[in-house]
Amino acid sequence: MEIRESGRSTDFISPSFGFGCLLDCSYCYMKRHTGSNDLSIASNTDSILTAINTHAAWLGPKKPNQTDENYWTYDIACNEDFALHSKHHQWGYIFDYFKNHSNIKASFATKIIPINLLDYDPQKKIRIRFSLMPQKLSSLLEPNTPEILDRIKAINAFVDAGYEVHINFSPIIVYNGWLEDYKYLFEMVSDYVDYKDEVLSECIFLTHNKNKHLANIDRPGEELLWNPSIQESKVSQYGGANIRYKRHNKSQYINQFKEVHNKVIPWNTIRYIF
Repeated sequence: MEIRESGRSTDFISPSFGFGCLLDCSYCYMKRHTGSNDLSIASNTDSILTAINTHAAWLGPKKPNQTDENYWTYDIACNEDFALHSKHHQWGYIFDYFKNHSNIKASFATKIIPINLLDYDPQKKIRIRFSLMPQKLSSLLEPNTPEILDRIKAINAFVDAGYEVHINFSPIIVYNGWLEDYKYLFEMVSDYVDYKDEVLSECIFLTHNKNKHLANIDRPGEELLWNPSIQESKVSQYGGANIRYKRHNKSQYINQFKEVHNKVIPWNTIRYIF
């Protein structure tokens, strides 16, 4: 029942309603802990919501920050793709809790297009973050996920349905030609997203895990994820052995990414980038 502070994507991370993923993305940090298709679903939904309710009761009025101006935000799916697994969850019951609470809202990221959620009106109290990357990377690293263009087109539908929709540019991967590919991605976003005054984004550069790398040795595209010539070792706060872009390199990559992004879609406010 631990509720952790976040401060980036959301204010807090809720206890997990699910753990694992039925997708098999090459970069997935969850696969450090689970098998390729392992998924556990919590059976104590009410206990989790009670823990969130107790936690929220002590927060007081929301202090506006980049996570949200009006509500304290909770990531309800840090350890899974909640939308993908929604049929295993009491998702309407969970959404109702956040929609009807006066002081908080829920958030989760997804790589799929959860059409079944479109019949629900969350009244902007549920934030869905569609994960995007260049299609050539997605085809290689995110097998059996919807086309990137289809995810972009879904943004309007979910805004129309009453969701708050953000873009999750993650993981951002550096390779020869990456800026040109991201420019094309941004152009698609510009062409198809109608709600340019509402859709914000978060940008997260790749961190890759050593154990996941060893499991990926024979997978296509692993050379894009594990590239020690431009990366350095990092021990995560939970003790994992990871690799990330070297600090000097990364500051340059961030500036280059923002420059292209702001030229093509200046309306898409970047909430945070790291």
